[in-house]
Amino acid sequence: MRKTLTLGLAAGIVAAIGFVAPAQAISSTSADLSVLHAIPGLTVDVYVDGALTLDNFTPGTLAGPLDVPAGDHVVAITAADAADASAPVLGPITLSLAAGSSYTAVAHLDASGNPTVTNFTNDISATPAGQGRLTVRHVAAAPAVDILAGGAAVVSGLTNPNEASLVLPASTVSAAVALAGTTAPVIGPADVVIKDGTLTIVYAWGSAEDGNLALATQEITVAHTNPGGVNSGTAGYAAQRDEMVRAIWIGGAAVALAALVAAVVIVRRRRIES
Repeated sequence: MRKTLTLGLAAGIVAAIGFVAPAQAISSTSADLSVLHAIPGLTVDVYVDGALTLDNFTPGTLAGPLDVPAGDHVVAITAADAADASAPVLGPITLSLAAGSSYTAVAHLDASGNPTVTNFTNDISATPAGQGRLTVRHVAAAPAVDILAGGAAVVSGLTNPNEASLVLPASTVSAAVALAGTTAPVIGPADVVIKDGTLTIVYAWGSAEDGNLALATQEITVAHTNPGGVNSGTAGYAAQRDEMVRAIWIGGAAVALAALVAAVVIVRRRRIES
């Protein structure tokens, strides 16, 4: 069973693999926080600031984003259906969240197979028109890996819990994960869609020893492009909104002026004819 709860943060939670999160809820006083469960074979409950936030959170599930006030927040992960957060199996840990930023907290295995939590900062800066950002994160109990695209390494020697990013033209990339220095995939290949103005994050998670390595993906809209430039985050949406309002106002004024001119012409014609 999955429940959506409030933390006193007025935040909604949606869970899915291949989750798409618009980077527009953040503000000068809040941050976006998503949570990825990447520990195989363990269903958990997640508490934030002492409140049950994710109930029966299953492996391979991504939840969020939570729109949370900037500052420090304490996260504790307990066994499923625990009475409270007093006996965590992982944590408690403190996440420091900066206003106007986006984060994904990942519960995962370290390189030795021990449960841990890593809080990643998501790069939501604008990308050039027609391009998107691909970030690959190694959160698996596995040695260093290479990320392959079209059979060639585009990221080499990536270790747990690190990440690497590329800005690429919008396209579909066939990606695979191989042990560092090799080309035989241990995960994939899988098609990864790079979208214009989108941060696509691919997580390699699971355990090489247990043979359950897998991929999870997350998409965050970071910018809207137009012929005149690139808008990003809340500023981009606000600018687009203001432009739309301005266009509507100008268009309305033009229609009103045209109607007034037409009315004056009609009145003059009637006076002449009379």
